[in-house]
Amino acid sequence: MGNELVINVTPHATRAALIENGVVTELFIERNRRKGFVGNIYKGRVLRVLPGMQAAFVDIGLERAAFLYVSDVYRDDLRDYSFFLEDEEDEELVNESFPESSEDEEDGEEDPFEYAFPRKPSVQEVHIEDVLKEGQEILVQVTKDPLGTKGPRVTMHASLPGRHLVFMPTVNHIGVSRRIEEEKERERLKKIIQKIKPPDSGFIVRTVSKGKWEKELKADMDYLIKLWESIQERQEQASAATLLHQDLDLTLRLIRDIFTPDITRLVIDSGEECGKILTFVETFMPKLRNQVFHYDKEEPIFDAYRVEVQISEALRRKVWLKSGGYIVIDETEALTAIDVNTGKFVGQRNLEDTILKTNLEAVKEIVYQIRLRNIGGIIIIDFIDMEKKENREDVFHALGEALKADRAQTNILKISELGLVEMTRKRTRESILRTLCEPCSYCDGKGYVKSRQTICYEIFRQIRRECHGLQGQKIVLNLHPDIASLIYSQEHEGLEGLEQECGKKILIKTRYDFHIEQFEISAY
Repeated sequence: MGNELVINVTPHATRAALIENGVVTELFIERNRRKGFVGNIYKGRVLRVLPGMQAAFVDIGLERAAFLYVSDVYRDDLRDYSFFLEDEEDEELVNESFPESSEDEEDGEEDPFEYAFPRKPSVQEVHIEDVLKEGQEILVQVTKDPLGTKGPRVTMHASLPGRHLVFMPTVNHIGVSRRIEEEKERERLKKIIQKIKPPDSGFIVRTVSKGKWEKELKADMDYLIKLWESIQERQEQASAATLLHQDLDLTLRLIRDIFTPDITRLVIDSGEECGKILTFVETFMPKLRNQVFHYDKEEPIFDAYRVEVQISEALRRKVWLKSGGYIVIDETEALTAIDVNTGKFVGQRNLEDTILKTNLEAVKEIVYQIRLRNIGGIIIIDFIDMEKKENREDVFHALGEALKADRAQTNILKISELGLVEMTRKRTRESILRTLCEPCSYCDGKGYVKSRQTICYEIFRQIRRECHGLQGQKIVLNLHPDIASLIYSQEHEGLEGLEQECGKKILIKTRYDFHIEQFEISAY
């Protein structure tokens, strides 16, 4: 089976699934009322400069102020990209590490909106307070959507993605996607861009440029340069906190960034959107015209391709492995913890062999789940403890190999003596869990509620505190039916002792509208 891109369009949202060999590996969701901001360019106003954090908050007209770090501040004297580099080895590292997509995105093979500037001091130490002032108006681009309680992340180094190139108007540099591995082809593309690009400008050559010639690259370059000129013209006329440029919607972003010859079929259930796609494809990639199909059957497209089922599975905390082991995935605002357990798997030889097999099986499932759920940021994987060093190395190597299929940038540290792996995965938008779910209104996002026994004893303690101050002969206790049932069945002796201690009769009234932890004490 080949790779397919399946797109479902409704009046309220657009959803897409990348299916590899019949299995959904990535999900993309954009709701009309909550579209992402990544790639949008704004004229903003600096609200606060924070020397202690070497950052600034910028008003771009959204609900929360945007965060701008000092390394993302543009200065004319730092336009030359090599100014950031200390030696040739660093320069080659940057050339090879221009970002791959991590959008929910992870929209493309190179993430056009967060390129790899080395995060280290330049020859001249740059301080945020020396280059930005409160009230200053600046042009910024969103590189990360608001995540949790944090506002969007922005940069003053804009990136404009095209089909073949990414234009970086504020730097003087040429980069080539590391997915183009042949050195001869890399050099050929670099020479073409060096020949045709304007001075003091930067370009990333995207993966789809492999085998392309000067005419095609020049057409993409001219379009991007004109787009940047129009943005600058609007900036001069606009007031602060104004949107100057909005990136393409999800459907066209997917076509631009991941619809390559590796995708054997693109299937979409909207005739109108299919027409837009065909127009785009015929303009920029006519050879892929016959790979676009309109789905017009009665059965919903995500049901026909079993995507809905896999979306539901992507929201589960526990994921079972074929052997009988399982992994548990817990997402928090700070990091994601993944725990590996043997579960029902008992093995056939010895404990160490059982543990190794479970960990190796878990590696494949973990990488699959990370891609499917679009988990980003810090990830801690707690593998089952392995005594043998060579087994730990085997698991670590297997994890590195499995991550090669992930377009998002990842960094992993060696597995520790305790079996822990620390890794990071580039994130620009919310995970599927945070996109589709919200904190539980019942447990208030804790994931737990107090046990009935705990609540019962809390009530008894509270009655002791208040009983002598209550005016009346009887105490009325309003509580959840489950707590009332526990008191009558298991804690009736405690209730009777409490009545004697307080010298008042306690009447229990059940309230079905109460939260299980809620109770009220009164008297009459």
